[in-house]
Amino acid sequence: MQTNGNGTGVGKLRRWWRIWAVGGVDHADVLRQIAEDSGWSGRYAFLIVISAGISLLGLLIPSVAVLIGGMLLSPLMMPIIGLGFGIATLDFSEIRRAAIALAAGSALAVLLSTIFVSISPVQTITSEIAGRTQPTLFDLLVALLSAIAGAYALIRGRGGTVVGVAIAIALMPPLAVVGFGIATWNWTVFSGSLLLFMTNAVTIALTAALVARVYGFGSHLSPHHTGWQLVLFVVALGILSVPLGAALKRIAFEAVAQRQVRDTVRARFPEGSRLSQIEIDFSRSPIQVRAVMLTPKILPQTDEALGMDLKARLAQPVDIHVDQLHISLDTGAAEAAQIARAAETNSPSPTGSRDRAIAELALIAGADPSTIRADDAARILSATAAPLPGLGLEGYRALEARASGVLRGWTVRLAPPLDIDPPEIAIRQGVVDGLALDLAGWASARLGRPIVVTGGTQAQREAVVEGIIARGGRAEAGSAGGRLGLSWLSAEPAAQGDAR
Repeated sequence: MQTNGNGTGVGKLRRWWRIWAVGGVDHADVLRQIAEDSGWSGRYAFLIVISAGISLLGLLIPSVAVLIGGMLLSPLMMPIIGLGFGIATLDFSEIRRAAIALAAGSALAVLLSTIFVSISPVQTITSEIAGRTQPTLFDLLVALLSAIAGAYALIRGRGGTVVGVAIAIALMPPLAVVGFGIATWNWTVFSGSLLLFMTNAVTIALTAALVARVYGFGSHLSPHHTGWQLVLFVVALGILSVPLGAALKRIAFEAVAQRQVRDTVRARFPEGSRLSQIEIDFSRSPIQVRAVMLTPKILPQTDEALGMDLKARLAQPVDIHVDQLHISLDTGAAEAAQIARAAETNSPSPTGSRDRAIAELALIAGADPSTIRADDAARILSATAAPLPGLGLEGYRALEARASGVLRGWTVRLAPPLDIDPPEIAIRQGVVDGLALDLAGWASARLGRPIVVTGGTQAQREAVVEGIIARGGRAEAGSAGGRLGLSWLSAEPAAQGDAR
C-alpha cells in the first residue's frame, strides 16, 4: 500500500506538470524560433565580427564595460541552444545546422582576434585576459545554471532573461583570448581560454537539452533514447570536471599558501616589523618566494629557517629570500637603508639573466617589472622605487647601492619616488653639509629634476648650487631671506632613472 501511495503521488505530480507546465508551451513555435536564430546567416557573421572586435578591445584596454558590450552582441548563444534542442529531439538536421554555425562563428572570431593581436602594438596579458585562462568547477556551475535560465527563458517566452544569461556566460571573450594566445604563441593562455569556451559550450548545450526534455520536447523518443541522453550529459560533465576540479584545487592551495607564507614571514621578525613587498611564484619548483621586510633588527640565517617552516606547513619545498631593510622603531624613519641578504653571500647571482635581473630589481624597488628600463649594451637597469613608509633619500640611495651589489654585472639607477622632499641643508662653521649635497645631487640626477636653493646669503646659495652641480645634479639659486633650504623646481620632471 505504501508503494502504491508513492506511485500515485508521483503520477499526480507528473500529470500536474504535463498540464500546467508542459501544456502551456507552444513547442512548435519555440523550435521555429530556435531554428531561425541558430543557423549561419549574414547577420550572424556580421555580429560575430563586431562582437569579437569589441571583446578583444575590452580585453586589451582592459575595460569591463566594453567587454559587456561584446557579450551582449555575441550571437553564439543561439547555435549552442539550438544544438541542445537538437540533441533533445534527436533532430540531426538541426544538430548539423547549429554545429556548423557554432564552429564557423568560433573559427571566424579566433581568426579575427589572432590577426588583430598580431598587428597590435599592445600584446600585454591584462587582468581580463588572465582571468579567462584558469577555468575551474565554478565556471562549469555558472554555465550550467545560466543554461537553465536561458533555456527556460526561451521556452517560456521571457526573452529579457537571455540578456543576463549572455553576460553571465561570456562566450565571445574566451574566443578572443584564444586568438590572443595563438598570436603571442602562449600555450597557457591558449589552452586555458579554449577549455573555458569548451566548458561553456558543452555545458550549455547539454543542459539546454535536459531542460528541453523536462518541458516535453522529444516526447516521441523512447526510454532507451532518454537513457542515452542522460548518460551523455553525465559523462560529458564528468570529463570536464576533471581538469576544472584540478584547477580549482590548485587555486585553493595557492590562496591558502599565500596567507600562510605571509603569516610565517611576519611571525619570524620582531614586533614593529612591516612586510613591504612579497612575490610568490607557484609555477616554479620549488615554490619561489621573494619578499622585502622593514625591520628594526636584521636577523641572520632567516631564509633557511623560513624555508624549513614553510616546507612543513605547505608540504612542498620552498625557495625563499627576504630582503631586510633596517628601520628605527624610535622615530619610524630609516636609519640605515640597506638590503641584508639573510642567506649565504654566495647565493646564486642573476648576472647571466636579463629577465631575472629585472624581476629581482622590481622586487627590491617595489616596482612593476614592465616599468624597469634596461640598457643591454651598457648593462644598466633603471627604475623608480615605490614609496616606503619612513624612508628618506639616504635610504633610497643605500637601496640603490645594495641592489647594485646584488645584481652583479649590472649598474643600477634607482630613482626615489617623485613626491619625496629634498634633504635639509646646513652650513656649520662655514662648511656646507657634504652628505646633504651628495643626496641632493644624487636625487636630482636620478629624477632629472633641478633643485632651487633659497634663503641664506648669496654666497651660501651659490656654494650649495655649485656643490649640487659638481655631484651630477642640477640646481639654481632662488630667492634670498630666511633659512637656507632646498626645494624642487616647479616644473615637470624629465625621464626618471639617470643612466649615466
